[in-house]
Amino acid sequence: MIQHDPWGVLFDWDGVVIDSSSQHERSWELLAAERDLFLPEGHFKAGFGKKNEIIIPTLGWGDDPAIIRELADRKEALYRELVAAEGVTILPGARELLEALKGEGIPRAVGSSTPRENLDALFATTGLDALFDAVVCGSDVSHGKPDPEVFLSGAAKLGLLPSRCIVIEDAFAGIEAARRGGMKVVGVATTNPVESLDQCDLAVVSLEEVTPRRLAALFSDSLL
Repeated sequence: MIQHDPWGVLFDWDGVVIDSSSQHERSWELLAAERDLFLPEGHFKAGFGKKNEIIIPTLGWGDDPAIIRELADRKEALYRELVAAEGVTILPGARELLEALKGEGIPRAVGSSTPRENLDALFATTGLDALFDAVVCGSDVSHGKPDPEVFLSGAAKLGLLPSRCIVIEDAFAGIEAARRGGMKVVGVATTNPVESLDQCDLAVVSLEEVTPRRLAALFSDSLL
């Protein structure tokens, strides 16, 4: 262990561990075309990191829970079709950081709005599930980001106090969720410019800049 007091790391998925944003954006566009629905400009960035159950009513596509669920399921099915055809990219430094944390015995969990079926499909193709101790996804929580439920559940699964957890996020909704949960936050500039991540304890361009030692230093007065 890097420190005597136990601590752990909660990873958002899309935009932190893998890059499948283009497939997500295109799946929204395919769904809109398929159902003759209007997509406002800037919709994707505005909804990034949030559950579909929050995004769909915001788009004005309906408020009925059955309609929302049907549209959400179809959107994710289209996404999985795109991923199966094209594959996904593991973001720079992600696998290496996970392996280093595992080697140090530091607990690691996924805390994502992504549905379970998407994670299972991506775990099968990347083998990244072997590097996590726990997974909490959109299917496991009632409230999506910026509510902190997904991260609080992840901390509980790791057996850690929220104050002893570091969240790694790229989306503003996820950063807010981590803050509301009382956790440290590392912002990765895959979705937003690094200078816009000023609410984070540490902001980096990529996970290639992050090491277990640098994360441990977030619990002290200075970075190493």
